[in-house]
Amino acid sequence: MRLEDLLEREKTQLIKKWFEELISTYPPDTSRFLKHQKDAFANPVGQTSLNGLENLLDILLKNGGHDSVVSCLDPVIRIRAVQTMFTPSQVVGFIFSLKKVIREKLTKELGEIEILKQLHEFELKIDEIGLIAFDIFMDCREKIYDIKANEERNKIYKAFARAGLVAEISEKEPELNAL
Repeated sequence: MRLEDLLEREKTQLIKKWFEELISTYPPDTSRFLKHQKDAFANPVGQTSLNGLENLLDILLKNGGHDSVVSCLDPVIRIRAVQTMFTPSQVVGFIFSLKKVIREKLTKELGEIEILKQLHEFELKIDEIGLIAFDIFMDCREKIYDIKANEERNKIYKAFARAGLVAEISEKEPELNAL
């Protein structure tokens, strides 16, 4: 039997456990809310995260390409990137918890050498996705810092303008008097 077949068979339980690993990174009250609130409008973070994990596991099982990985990871990473409670490793760390979830779920199947070899290859794909997640995170944080810098620059410019310290530069060339 192939590893992908085993994972497909256990997909619902893997996603449930993986989602629990992701939400366990939040404070306890938030974690409970994310887990139990099923309404997408009342809990967009939980539903976006759950959908992202489901799609990501599908992509892993079907050997999807880079663009499909980015499209399903991007919303999840964006949400976590703007939450200042997380360090960079915590933002993307949930990706790697899939390895633990798989190993716990397939404990007895991992006794077979062929399945173990396939798991090694599958874990390499998870590592690649972790690197993609980090790239997405860095892009998000760069945008956040650019926005903050622009806001500060605009505040300072407006304060100087109110104080009369800003003058517009004329487009007309100054006239130089001949000596």
